[in-house]
Amino acid sequence: MPALSGMTPLGAGATDAAVSETFPEIREAVRKLCARFPGPYWRALDRERQYPTEFVQALTEGGFLSVLIPEEYGGSGLGLAAGAAVLEEIHRSGGNGGACHAQMYTMGVVLRHGSPAQKESCLPKIASGELRLQAFGVTEPDAGTDTTRITTFARRDGDHYVVSGKKLWISRAEHSDLMVLLCRTTARAEAAKPSDGMSVLLVDMREAVGNGLTIRPVRTMLNHATTELFFEDLRVPVASRIGEEGKGFRYILDGMNAERILIAAECIGDAKFFIDRASAYAREREVFGRPIGQNQGVQFPIARAYVQMTAASLMVDHAAALFEAGAACGTEANMAKLTASEASWYAADMAVQTHGGFGFAEEYDIERKFRETRLYQVAPISTNLILSHVATHVLDLPKSF
Repeated sequence: MPALSGMTPLGAGATDAAVSETFPEIREAVRKLCARFPGPYWRALDRERQYPTEFVQALTEGGFLSVLIPEEYGGSGLGLAAGAAVLEEIHRSGGNGGACHAQMYTMGVVLRHGSPAQKESCLPKIASGELRLQAFGVTEPDAGTDTTRITTFARRDGDHYVVSGKKLWISRAEHSDLMVLLCRTTARAEAAKPSDGMSVLLVDMREAVGNGLTIRPVRTMLNHATTELFFEDLRVPVASRIGEEGKGFRYILDGMNAERILIAAECIGDAKFFIDRASAYAREREVFGRPIGQNQGVQFPIARAYVQMTAASLMVDHAAALFEAGAACGTEANMAKLTASEASWYAADMAVQTHGGFGFAEEYDIERKFRETRLYQVAPISTNLILSHVATHVLDLPKSF
């Protein structure tokens, strides 16, 4: 087997020839940090399904996880595009931003809808790393992608809510001090419309676990630290509610749009990773006396992956710009996530094909990244649901469900 250390990397700028990089200083700094956590680090964690604590701590100390937090609270005060650049470079370097990306997209809820007191109490500590906000509690096993049908309920009891219910696919819950939780405060049948009657609570996980909250890990095909949560009369102060009671779904959409844009950026990073590795391998691997990349059957799929990645990257940039401007961006966030996830999945399959049998070998990191990028065909919103949104909300076609 050819040694991985003998491969010549494509270089940081090779897949950026047609598109100028945003935030070049941030990107270069992230690349240098990621170089301290090479493939063997991620492979060992993947093998044991362990959380990358050291990596997340290094990102925190470098200020990369607080880029969206305003300067007055200890952050950099930059926009979503800066966060996207950070996550893209993590994935391009062979890492996985899934361990820490929620700390960015939850800012879409906290910054836009949190009270001054809430921001003052938690944002400086999040920026410094004293507090971790990595859990986003929305999905439930019975509701699935129909968020209006969640049943986790917060009953008002004086100056507290009493929360009961369950959540599923809540990643990083075991590695977070705070959680943004969406729950019903009015039953769906009693609300004026299905999207009404939901509220957002900022839950202190340190106090909640063992006092009404139980966390159970869910082992999956990739190392994503995901869990299911069980709430049994968990008491949460009313003062921890973000915004007005009953309007939580509107607030959570800001977090969801940010999440889709940031994960789309991760997919762009994955696509670049696969293109970089496949191009380098195709140039250096010789069969029948010549580089395999000399064959059109090998080079054309790599070129197509690059074209798809570049187009998707422009869609991600457009969606991020709309989000930063405070403009409606639900459709654009969805399209960015769809185009980027499809570009990364095509690139992943292409990289396996290019490497042949070596694409299945752990030491090349292709199979690990292949498993990781497959997730984004399904979450945080499925491809079919995005297409349904575009069909009904953009093209004015009849609703299909």
